[in-house]
Amino acid sequence: MIREQYKTLRQTRLEQCASYYQAESLPLRSVQLDSPALEVMTDLKRTQAVTIGPDATLTAVNKAMMRNTVRSLLVADERRCILGIITSTDSMGERPMQIVLERGIRHEEVLVRDIMTPRDRLEVLDMEVVRAAEVGHVVATLKWTGRQHALVAEEDASGRQMIRGIFSASQIARQLGMTIHAVQIASTFAEIEAAIAH
Repeated sequence: MIREQYKTLRQTRLEQCASYYQAESLPLRSVQLDSPALEVMTDLKRTQAVTIGPDATLTAVNKAMMRNTVRSLLVADERRCILGIITSTDSMGERPMQIVLERGIRHEEVLVRDIMTPRDRLEVLDMEVVRAAEVGHVVATLKWTGRQHALVAEEDASGRQMIRGIFSASQIARQLGMTIHAVQIASTFAEIEAAIAH
């Protein structure tokens, strides 16, 4: 029972076209190859994960990416189970046109499920390993896999695997002040440093 000492708060009408604040995105800190890897990881305990359903259209994908200024979306179902990942390269690359030609459908009929990288083809980095890693290790991993993104996973208190973070080659490149070509495979720290020097 609320005691009488608490008075109700005065309320007013919400004005037409009132808006809302959004969490400020902190400026990206400059890093070096030997900086802790966590300094370039998007931590999903601090930043809201951007997800999309498997039956969404590519138009919805592109709008969600632009609205959230991201280049990848986790594909999840209504139970928040991860089904895959879709990147801007997937949605704007050749794959949608291949689907259109193969199935004889219109471009706007291509769905996320048609072009996403499915869960069974995704590998994740272990959060405990990432805690001890440096930025150079992440760059080497992205280059070796030829991917633009890497997911980081850990187990929650119940033992369920959870995506804890995401590494993005474009974000790391901005923080390092250099270009990362994921298709070029560099296997050692020295090779990466040599590539950066040129």
